[in-house]
Amino acid sequence: MTVTLWRRTPTRVIAGTLALLALAYYVVVPRVLAQRSSALVVVETTRGTFAFDTYPKDAPLSVAHILKLAKAGFYNGQRVHRAVPGFVVQFGDPQTRDLDKRALWGKGLEASSGEPIGVAEVVLKRKNVALAVGLAHQGEPAKADSQLYIMLEARPELDGQYAVIGQVIEGEDVPAQLQVGDEIRRVYIRE
Repeated sequence: MTVTLWRRTPTRVIAGTLALLALAYYVVVPRVLAQRSSALVVVETTRGTFAFDTYPKDAPLSVAHILKLAKAGFYNGQRVHRAVPGFVVQFGDPQTRDLDKRALWGKGLEASSGEPIGVAEVVLKRKNVALAVGLAHQGEPAKADSQLYIMLEARPELDGQYAVIGQVIEGEDVPAQLQVGDEIRRVYIRE
């Protein structure tokens, strides 16, 4: 009987080891790989909070610029300056803090941080799908700066014209509720 137990014990040890390896391979490894290597940008508005994941591998300078602005509080207290139902919502103009300048919202050099990115990081694999987050510009992608847009529906005709830097992954219903004049209370980074 002792010999029989001895023969079964290595089999059980091997089976147990294989079960642990399978668990690691099919459960633990995918979870580790699925963890984001990018920053999550959280946007608190008067109509709710949403968050978008960023694409630092595809648009490193653009993402770094937006993260820098967010960390500096640049977006806090601004307002939505463009909201077209079924199309797009846009913010990132510091003039929107002044209600008397409403006619200027989203227009001119003052409608940005004053530090354009300087390079057009337009990547064809990043499309203008619903809830894509991109950098608005006034005709030249390399002059994009602080204005962000969120697509409300897919617009493939815009692909290749704008740097898509992220995708809304939390609070997906919030961007469609935003209207011109709604406040961006706070933008911060959750890493």
